[in-house]
Amino acid sequence: MAESGIDPQLQERCAADLRDALARWYDFLRYEKVMSRHTLRAYLADVTGFLTFLAQHHEKAPGLNDLSEASLRDFRAWMSRRAMEGTSNATRARSLSGVKNFLGWLDRQGIMHNAAIKTVRTPKLPHKLPRPLSSRQILEEVLSDSGTGGDHWTDLRDTALFTLLYGCGLRIDEALSLNISDLPRDGFMIVRGKGRKERQVPVLDVVTAAINTYRAACPAAETSGRPLFLGIQGKRLHQGVAQKTMRDLRGRLQLPETATPHALRHSFATHLLQNGANLREIQEMLGHASLRSTQRYTEINADALIAIYKAAHPRARE
Repeated sequence: MAESGIDPQLQERCAADLRDALARWYDFLRYEKVMSRHTLRAYLADVTGFLTFLAQHHEKAPGLNDLSEASLRDFRAWMSRRAMEGTSNATRARSLSGVKNFLGWLDRQGIMHNAAIKTVRTPKLPHKLPRPLSSRQILEEVLSDSGTGGDHWTDLRDTALFTLLYGCGLRIDEALSLNISDLPRDGFMIVRGKGRKERQVPVLDVVTAAINTYRAACPAAETSGRPLFLGIQGKRLHQGVAQKTMRDLRGRLQLPETATPHALRHSFATHLLQNGANLREIQEMLGHASLRSTQRYTEINADALIAIYKAAHPRARE
């Protein structure tokens, strides 16, 4: 079961029936739900943390019966331990979500039922809004200076990647998962988002031009299955490399800490909304399953409107 992605040490601390259930749940998330690598890794870490706590708390290897009988007090003790370790409300809320997912799956499969988990309150989360960059920061600074503005193929790659993120509103994982076969055709690109759901995204000429400039300079031969964005060793570009490039760029240009690759996606949505696109259109292009996720950008627009109002209205100056 080592290939399942589950910590071997955790397997040793669990009874056989729980080990089997963990492996089946992992396969469900990976192959049926087709969760992203990052979400899958986070869920496994969350469940690992709780089961490790449960083993220590009861001083025995937990099995399905122990998990079924876990009480509200057990869950609260685990959350308290996490809080004493200095984890934030957001981290604890995510950990609880991972455990709830596992217990919910066990319940739906008829394997076991835990009555207490639904009574555990999620830590209160602050209301956070997306933090986009201004169009000037992106067009005059990020895209004109990415990769130090050089003409080495990796500099052109970085410019193409950031232009794609801002021009099409992609998640960084979606962009880095693209292959040569996914290149735009007739002004559109098929993108596979969360859960491998496909959506059609319009692609601006400037995005296509940046990608083609990078492709012409890239030394690797093109095949349909080759990753579009390559690292220096010829393999698919790692997300951490793109994030470091943005961090370096942020320091050089004195941009805010919120200037990340994902901020380019936020900026895409915010600038479309400011220029007249409606929420449904933006929802489709972002690949949001719920309109509620897209509605966050209306709050950003409202804040900007209030700031302009206060600065411009004669009575506001009194």
